[in-house]
Amino acid sequence: MERLATLLISCPDRRGIVAGLAQVLSGHGANILDSDQHTDRLAGQFFQRIVFDVADLTTDLGTLKRAIEEVAARFSMAYRLFFREQPDGTPNKKRVAIFVSKYDHCLYDLLLRHKVGELDCELSFVLSNHPDLKPVADQFAVPFYHLEKTRESKAHVEARELELIQKHAVDLVVLARYMQILSDAFTTELSGRIINIHHSFLPAFIGGRPYHQASERGVKLIGATAHYATADLDEGPIIEQDVVRCSHRDTVDDLVRKGRDLEKVVLARAVRWHLEDRVLTFGNKSVVFA
Repeated sequence: MERLATLLISCPDRRGIVAGLAQVLSGHGANILDSDQHTDRLAGQFFQRIVFDVADLTTDLGTLKRAIEEVAARFSMAYRLFFREQPDGTPNKKRVAIFVSKYDHCLYDLLLRHKVGELDCELSFVLSNHPDLKPVADQFAVPFYHLEKTRESKAHVEARELELIQKHAVDLVVLARYMQILSDAFTTELSGRIINIHHSFLPAFIGGRPYHQASERGVKLIGATAHYATADLDEGPIIEQDVVRCSHRDTVDDLVRKGRDLEKVVLARAVRWHLEDRVLTFGNKSVVFA
């Protein structure tokens, strides 16, 4: 039986990085199954994703981790190491919380994809600032929390949201059309762990009414963008985007209808790639080993 692990690294580009990692893994009995790499020559930065099997290690996991740390220190690497099984053999799945408002299309899509096994994670809870989508969460047996948020209560509600995230040991928060602007403190606390779907091909048409803006400009393409949420509204590192053609005949309602299909697919791809440890960020850019 395979026991898989994934190693994601980024560091200044120099000779010997690939050889150093391969040697330390093979030297401890790990079997490399997949390796992908990218060099950003302008930034002088190197990125790599390695999937390897630890079923036949000649040492223990602790020794392997220390050996990886030594290589990381030598090459000034930032790295993430994820084992897909616990030491006792039980699956080690990431925990996901979904934040929504009243739009249900992205929520339904994520719940259905999870049900059929397309998203390999545990759904911890659904949270909303409206009670409308509780029946949807109930239908899929996922806990639902309703926390109404106003300008006056925002700080208190965000503190409660963070409590729930910590209580459930949530690894990723998905904003599935959660129509609220998060505070700088909230996004900083969960940096790299919040994925938002924006109903526009960013950086065009930021804000809350992009389809209306697109209609006013008479664009011939509309899009959707999944990105990591940061303190800068709709400007975090982009994970995935897609577009669909439109014309002068399309009303705002037509654009909304076409956009909903894009939003579901683009968000699902971004969430899946994050869960599979395929995304690395550098500055305000991302490298996606899809």
